[in-house]
Formats: sequence, C-alpha cells, structure tokens
Amino acid sequence: MSKDYDLEDRLIEFAVEIIQLAESLPNTRAGRHISGQILRSGTSPAPNYGEAQAAESRPDFIHKMKVCLKELRETYVWLKMIVKAKLNRSDINPLMAENDELISIFFTSINTAKKNLESE
Repeated sequence: MSKDYDLEDRLIEFAVEIIQLAESLPNTRAGRHISGQILRSGTSPAPNYGEAQAAESRPDFIHKMKVCLKELRETYVWLKMIVKAKLNRSDINPLMAENDELISIFFTSINTAKKNLESE
C-alpha cells in the first residue's frame, strides 16, 4: 500500500481492502459473522474521519478521532481472528500492517490534540 496518500485516501483504500477481504471470507456461519463485523468496523473510520474534519470544536474533534481509533482497534482484533481461524487464503499481513500504522497515526493525533486543548 502506498503511503503517499493523505489520511482520508488511506482510510478509503483501507476500507476498500476490508470490503474485498470480507467478500472473500467463506460462506459459513463464522465467515458470515466475522464478515459483517469487520465490514462495520473496518469501513467506519473513513467517514468518521470526514466528520472529525468538520468538528465543531477541539473536544468534538478529539471525540470523533477516538471513535476512529476504537473502530481501527476492533478491526485489528477481527483481522487477528481471521488469521488464527484460517478463514482467509491470501496474505493479510500488509492489511494488518496498514491497520497498525493507522492506529498509531490516530493515537498520536489524539494525544497532540489533547495537548493543544490543554494549552489553549
């Protein structure tokens, strides 16, 4: 995955890859369940980030960014379950690495915004 995108583009690309992964999961009870869950958590950071960009205040921005972080962390857990349960035939390590990088970006951004709020 190229890192030359802005964050919104990266989140959209991440969501597309999650959609493709979810579509590739087996049509079993577990596959359908995890597919639905990872679709919800893995596609929500992009639109939630869009909302954060239109936040009404710094506390509102921090809250919306925390929602993105929460969804990214949930997605990471679903990805680990997919790997452990051997539900996917392709290598999802690059997707997991991108998920981890996005978590780091949001964690850092939230901490910076909190520090800026405290210094206002």
